[in-house]
Amino acid sequence: MLYVYVGLAGAVGALARYGLGLLVDSLGSSVFPVATLLTNLIGSFLLGWLTHMFLRTGKLSPQFVTIVGTGMIGSFTTFSTFSVETIRLLEESRIGLALLYVFLSITLGLGSSWLGYRVGVRRKGGVN
Repeated sequence: MLYVYVGLAGAVGALARYGLGLLVDSLGSSVFPVATLLTNLIGSFLLGWLTHMFLRTGKLSPQFVTIVGTGMIGSFTTFSTFSVETIRLLEESRIGLALLYVFLSITLGLGSSWLGYRVGVRRKGGVN
């Protein structure tokens, strides 16, 4: 039954990613893949927070964390789109934008995950 719940949560995450993409695109078109970057940063923060707040504190079951982490957040974020967009920028000879995209995705992604983890620690009231 866990597979069904992960799949349903995955549908929610995919729809949220699609909706965020539509929202960002409606604000104006850009050569730079803002929607994917924003999606991955939000997902990194949420997974960092979820990992600490729930899994490590034992507030929810590991099954629930799998449903939300793997299903919803896993389908919300997208490494494959990041990869394709980076290759597209390179093929369009937008080397600087491609390098900026990779740099921001990695550094801000790790930073977002760390921040989410720290928020989870602070919400718990403990210090790790």
